[in-house]
Amino acid sequence: METDILDISTQVNDEFTLIALFFRADLVVKLVILMLFAASVFSWAIIIQKIKLFRKIKKLGENFEANFWSGKSIKDIQKESEGTEDFPVKNILEVAVVEIKQSEKEMSIKTLPDRLDKIIESSIEHETEKLSSMFNFLATIGSTAPFIGLFGTVWGIMNSFQSIAISRNTSLAVVAPGIAEALFATALGLLAAIPAVIAYNLFTSQVNIEVARMYRFKDQFNNMFLRGLDKKKVN
Repeated sequence: METDILDISTQVNDEFTLIALFFRADLVVKLVILMLFAASVFSWAIIIQKIKLFRKIKKLGENFEANFWSGKSIKDIQKESEGTEDFPVKNILEVAVVEIKQSEKEMSIKTLPDRLDKIIESSIEHETEKLSSMFNFLATIGSTAPFIGLFGTVWGIMNSFQSIAISRNTSLAVVAPGIAEALFATALGLLAAIPAVIAYNLFTSQVNIEVARMYRFKDQFNNMFLRGLDKKKVN
């Protein structure tokens, strides 16, 4: 008798494992689960990649700012940053230096300040777009995954009611598997959406910090450049 009870208990536990729920689910529910699982995996890949990126950018940006505000010349700062990895402020500096050198060759220094300001502004927008890449995917997953999971849940519950109607049995043993499959879709939808929403908000904050850093650099760079022009005019 005890052996029979243990066998029944084991069978019930096996029926309600995640793998068992997936293989027993309806085709539509399976597609929903696979879609949400793929979205969750891709979302976590983006999250991990962005975490590494923002950690690197924060460290390099802080070191660059400390060097930039130390009073060194633009040429010295540009030379010292040549061997480092790419990061937003460094890329903006390189674009600005290239424009200055090109203007000196073409003897168009008078119009350089305005052009330099526009070029730096355009470079900031470009760097911001690069930092914000794949954010749309995180936002889409965060907003749609719960509803996709809910669709799977509604479909699974409909199947459960159909099973009740066909078998004409309202016992928990008949209803429970279908409801479990349905709720599994909802849980997976939330599992995909919650990290995506949290990551999106955190990464957006990081982008805002880097944008502020780029604009601080822009203002100080313009001041340094204009002071250099004034010295040349005096001499």
